[in-house]
Amino acid sequence: MSLPPEKASELKQLIHQQLSKMDVHGRIREILAETIREELAPDQQQLSTEDLIKALRRRGIIDDVMKELNFVTDNVDQELPSSPKQPVGFTDRQSTLLKKNFHDGFLLEVHRENLGDGTRMADSTTMLSISDPVHMVLIKTDIFAETTLVASYFLEWRSVLGSENGVTNLTVELMGVGTESKVSVGILNIKLEMYPPLNQTLSQEVVNTQLALERQKTAEKERLFLVYAKQWWREYLQIRPSHNSRLVKIFAQDENGINRPVCSYVKPLRAGRLLDTPRQAARFVNVLGYERAPVIGGGGKQEQWCTLLAFLCRNKGDCEDHANLLCSLLLGYGLEAFVCVGTKAKGVTHAWVMTCGTDGTITFWESLTGHRYLHKPTNPDEPSAAEQSKPLYPYRTIGCVFNHQMFLGNCQPSDSVESCVFDLNDESKWKPMSEEAVKSVCAPGATTSLPPFPPLCASTIDASVTSNEIEMQLRLLVSEHRKDLGLTTVWEDQLSYLLSPALASYEFERTTSISAGNEEFQDAIRRAVPDGHTFKGFPIHFVYRNARRAFATCLRSPFCEEIICCRGDQVRLAVRVRVFTYPESACAVWIMFACKYRSVL
Repeated sequence: MSLPPEKASELKQLIHQQLSKMDVHGRIREILAETIREELAPDQQQLSTEDLIKALRRRGIIDDVMKELNFVTDNVDQELPSSPKQPVGFTDRQSTLLKKNFHDGFLLEVHRENLGDGTRMADSTTMLSISDPVHMVLIKTDIFAETTLVASYFLEWRSVLGSENGVTNLTVELMGVGTESKVSVGILNIKLEMYPPLNQTLSQEVVNTQLALERQKTAEKERLFLVYAKQWWREYLQIRPSHNSRLVKIFAQDENGINRPVCSYVKPLRAGRLLDTPRQAARFVNVLGYERAPVIGGGGKQEQWCTLLAFLCRNKGDCEDHANLLCSLLLGYGLEAFVCVGTKAKGVTHAWVMTCGTDGTITFWESLTGHRYLHKPTNPDEPSAAEQSKPLYPYRTIGCVFNHQMFLGNCQPSDSVESCVFDLNDESKWKPMSEEAVKSVCAPGATTSLPPFPPLCASTIDASVTSNEIEMQLRLLVSEHRKDLGLTTVWEDQLSYLLSPALASYEFERTTSISAGNEEFQDAIRRAVPDGHTFKGFPIHFVYRNARRAFATCLRSPFCEEIICCRGDQVRLAVRVRVFTYPESACAVWIMFACKYRSVL
């Protein structure tokens, strides 16, 4: 049966778009290069179509393409995943779903820690009192593994408690995030079912009445806190009119454009056995990607503080997201931690973390780098102020500090971090909000608008396999680059292996601030490089696993390019990749290029 010309053209266009989306052409080029290099005899210059098809089938490319081109009819009544951490595909930002058949189910455990007997099933009345919503985050991942937050939705699941057979179907409209929070991105059809089935169901009227009472109670708490916050702000301005220009951040918009108290973004978070020390936690937060919220037009920075689940699913966020997560982890380790809001160089708004020791020691933690700084206030009135050591930290001013229980505004004459005294119990220096007021809207279970923090998930990345894959890809890229320059490439495996201790030492130093193991590495390199030869090495660090992107970045460094494009007598090249995994599939990727050659000058 032949298709009409217009239908054939439309089908070709759809297939072309899908092939481009999967980067099939790029994958074919890579397989073609590998096949020529690895499988053909040196005297064989031609690669037949049959050989290429076999290579594509062996690597699963053909099967992947056929699966992706399995179009379905115009039926939008499909089941879609409802897992909190399961990404669902949508077509860009349009309000139509991808016409693809999703049939996935997820078991979400409903429980409360303080219910007592954990071996007995809770009845429907008890479950009706569990007000935590199901938080669903939808992300889009492109062919370069770059993630984009598409939608964030809080699902009220308790409607299933009033259904006759314990099953209910919902249709929810998902809205965009940030500047597109009023734009629909798709319709999600969800089927909810209780397992095991309830012995006794509630009437829908009882469920609706309970939900309405909770919404009313939450709205009243939020209204009272807003009234209190306005009064607190008026009192703060009466202390000194110049306070109006200080960065005292009481509320912040989340990804859905909803104003929330900043204290609600922080809660003690325990990492279980995934992270062992506070400094390792700081390293984990540091390797999560940094990305500012997108801005449409001018006018400065777009505000968007992400909820923790949205931040972890996307694996990247702004400085406030990093600071909130690090503060939550440090609180989980039993430290007295606060998020600081202020400015750094050139007046750029910034957020970082501060811990207060029992001996009064103040330590700043930069969540974007993992660096730690001790703070010692300077007295600008002392004659020796000019001789006092200049602080190493990049922070200039500070307007407020907060955590899950406290919010304090800086009311000292100067908001300069250098001269600031962090005696948070001195109300002449820090104006506190009522802890009861903060607790009324930010304590666990205080409102129904925000669920508890999700536990961290172990990494799904195999560090050894990923390290080998990136290393092989980099070898291929270097060989192709040198071939284009008319240079041959000889790899020395032993030299590559000797680079491993250096990469482990670099990561250990980033985590602990302690340097160790360099002596053994240097001694091994001296033994491996003969007299009259020169050795050069270049280490570099990334938080992504894209070999092509990393190689392009390396070439922009003149030191690395000098190694990759090395010319001389008896040139031997080496490259070593070491991937260090962290929770939530975050990773630190260390790469070291090296060469040795005989000096002829």
